[in-house]
Amino acid sequence: MSQLLFHLDSSQPTSLQQQLRKQIANAILEGHLPLDEALPSSRKLAKELKVARNTVMLAYEQLLDDGYLVAKSRSGYFVNPEILEGRAEKPVRLNDIDAERMPWEELLTERPSQQETIRKPSDWHRFDYPFLYGQIDPALFPTQHWRECSRDSMSVPAIRSWSVDHLNDDDPLLVEQIHQRLLPRRGVWARPEEILVTVGTQQALWIAAMLLLKPGRQFGMENPGYVDMYNIARLFTNKIRLLPVDEQGMRPIEELTQCQLVYTTPSHQSPTTVTMPLERRRQLLDMAEIENFLIIEDDYDSETNYLRNPTPALKSLDRHSRVIYVGSLSKTLAPGLRLGYLVAHPTFIREARALRRLMLRHPPTNNQRALALFLERGYHDTLIRQIHQTFQARWECMSEALRRHLPDCFTPSTYGGSCFWIRGPQGLDGQRLQLLAREDGILIERGDIHFFDRPGKEYLRLGFSAIPEERIETGIERLARLLPQAMPSR
Repeated sequence: MSQLLFHLDSSQPTSLQQQLRKQIANAILEGHLPLDEALPSSRKLAKELKVARNTVMLAYEQLLDDGYLVAKSRSGYFVNPEILEGRAEKPVRLNDIDAERMPWEELLTERPSQQETIRKPSDWHRFDYPFLYGQIDPALFPTQHWRECSRDSMSVPAIRSWSVDHLNDDDPLLVEQIHQRLLPRRGVWARPEEILVTVGTQQALWIAAMLLLKPGRQFGMENPGYVDMYNIARLFTNKIRLLPVDEQGMRPIEELTQCQLVYTTPSHQSPTTVTMPLERRRQLLDMAEIENFLIIEDDYDSETNYLRNPTPALKSLDRHSRVIYVGSLSKTLAPGLRLGYLVAHPTFIREARALRRLMLRHPPTNNQRALALFLERGYHDTLIRQIHQTFQARWECMSEALRRHLPDCFTPSTYGGSCFWIRGPQGLDGQRLQLLAREDGILIERGDIHFFDRPGKEYLRLGFSAIPEERIETGIERLARLLPQAMPSR
């Protein structure tokens, strides 16, 4: 019985004891272990699983403490029948309906799974040359400092603070740190009532679109641009105006005057990485005031600037509350943390907070507190300096590698960011090159997905935040050797 139920894997990140404890608990809850039969002795089970006896004993003792098992003198461990009380029995279906026959096409009002979007392999860290954008080299994560802040967020006073139902409020310490530390770095001076914590940038963009778009309203979108902002907008309106991008970012053209909402990434345009100059930012804000439209400023990757002083955020120039500012820590701390923030006029934030409450009330307050401590203790400032130095070295290394091995590819000059936007030779099939590169241990991103009027097949986006500096040169050289195979045959 034990050999059929329990399989331990020493290569897993969890200990053998934790694996065994979890598997026994699941077997109990799923009814696979009889109530009147003792579990195998620790000696017998350890021998069958080829583990130390102490591993089994500790797993049994923890299950005993947690109420899954009961110990009977001279008889061993048995399933505790009380653990199964109150559980509904699995219903018996006489005529089970085949799920494939359900008329889902008629029942679903949207099919977001069919939208084209950026896909990244979950096992990217196993590849030798991960030129992926948006992932961070694990070696850069401030493990010691984050553990300290996570531990302190679990103190008794802290738990009493964040464990209660906050309804729709955010952790006041985190709001204070966003107000005093993060926003001033971008020249943004906002009051606490103008700040809302979100589950990353994605939720912030969704909230803004849901509050400000509806059928008939026109949405201005950079082209090429951030594909998931385009996907979000399409769920609320079919009137999307594609706004061209040049070497200074989104162009302030006449089509803007027809929009009610405009999305832009001025610090490092997504995906081209170009920076919008101050003059164009002021022009955009003047147009918004005269033509009465709002602007979503996605200030991602704003901390990575290598050649000059950072350009202040568009929001810092906003004198008429036309800008809805979106920020996060995904590109500095960790994308998996999923904490971001919105900054806008108090009226908008009030409605955004109410909408967020209907979705999930608020982001987990224990995570908010850990992040607040991380910011308050200056650890984020230290991390920014480290990332800036590391990314600048990688940026310079990759610039040189591209010049040496891909000299015929057009690489626009940039002031920073964590990726390069590459225009390959005419006729290059970026999707085929992506497949060829993956077979050779190289991960790249095709660029055509960022063009909403297609084609753009010859464009690529190569990130350097996830790849160590010493691998960049070799990775680009190997990628260059694959380029001819992705060109049309003569």
